[in-house]
Amino acid sequence: MKTVASAYKYLFLLFFFVVLSALVYNILNLSISYKEALNFFINNSLLSIITNASTIILGQNDFGLRFPFLLFYILSVFLMYKLTEDFFKKESDRYINLAIFSILPGLLSASILVNSAIIVTFFTLLYIFIFKVTSKHSYILLVLFLFLDNSFAIFFLALFFYSLKKRDTNLLVVSLVLFGISMGIYGFDSGGKPKGFLIDTFAIYASIFSPLLFIYFFYSIYRIGIKENKTLTWYVSMTSLFFSLLISFRQRIYIEDYAPFVVIFLPYMVRLFFNSIRIRLPRFRKKHYNITIATLVVLLLSVFLTLFNKPLYLLVSEPKKHFAYKYDFVEDIAIELKKRNINYISSEDEKLLLRLRFYGIESGKKYYITTKEQFFYDYKIDVKYFNKTLYSTYIIKENEK
Repeated sequence: MKTVASAYKYLFLLFFFVVLSALVYNILNLSISYKEALNFFINNSLLSIITNASTIILGQNDFGLRFPFLLFYILSVFLMYKLTEDFFKKESDRYINLAIFSILPGLLSASILVNSAIIVTFFTLLYIFIFKVTSKHSYILLVLFLFLDNSFAIFFLALFFYSLKKRDTNLLVVSLVLFGISMGIYGFDSGGKPKGFLIDTFAIYASIFSPLLFIYFFYSIYRIGIKENKTLTWYVSMTSLFFSLLISFRQRIYIEDYAPFVVIFLPYMVRLFFNSIRIRLPRFRKKHYNITIATLVVLLLSVFLTLFNKPLYLLVSEPKKHFAYKYDFVEDIAIELKKRNINYISSEDEKLLLRLRFYGIESGKKYYITTKEQFFYDYKIDVKYFNKTLYSTYIIKENEK
């Protein structure tokens, strides 16, 4: 039995190594976005501290910028491994769950972009793991969460509902107080005219899980809520899902505030699926296997498009319509500028200047760069993919006075 378990373990480690290699490849082929540049140079936030500290150690480059989030991703997968110990009937189920968790499109994206989602995922899993091991709530962690990210307000609310079920007065008071303080610190955006974004929210969740997997998530959280024991993880995921959909009736939500609390429900989905198959006779399992194959095909397609999305530029009429457009091209422009010994440049596009600054191109008056088409210019830099021009900049040498 141990030999079989070891075989599953080594297969998963091989699979995970391939995934990590693909993520590193993506990191080395991404450019810093404007929002990421704001976090790096301007904002005073947790993301600013993490990215600046990392680049001091690893150098001011894309790998140094994004490595901390890849590390949080690895640690999150490890925590998921520890959390599912003795959770499944078969060890193979545990590694299947780990494999699916490690390639959820939303989790992959969070692991290579400068955002708080993967950090929130890690600390949520850490809290649940400590609770599983000790059967006690870590109030120290809860206070830390208050200062880590505004999205933990949802977590505090979930703990409040969970404390009502368990009749835990201490947890009820602490969670309610922390939720109130969180609302006081970060606020709640309810301005503007009410608009319905429910369909948009469903679409984003479908992209995080992959479409068919999200449908099964919806079914699983309902099924377990009705017929099985509602655990802390269920309360966290259900609260996040319910409030994200509720708020979507009025306004567009920031999915990063909700997704980390939803993806942690995956082990319950996998266990429910295998249980539903195994209670049926083999001749009645064909429909379930067909659905499984379809779900995995769609998931793998989503993963492939998440990690290897450059060919999509060949299919879209306007490069700006590509979902990764804001993370592309700028490093290529910086490299070409340095080849021409241009290290200082000015522009009307402040966003472009801030992004170029990360790659060592500072603001200066000798050269001017613009993305607007020019008839007279000194240099033109085109970024191409399979001979299709995706991004063009024009360099004009300014007259010295």
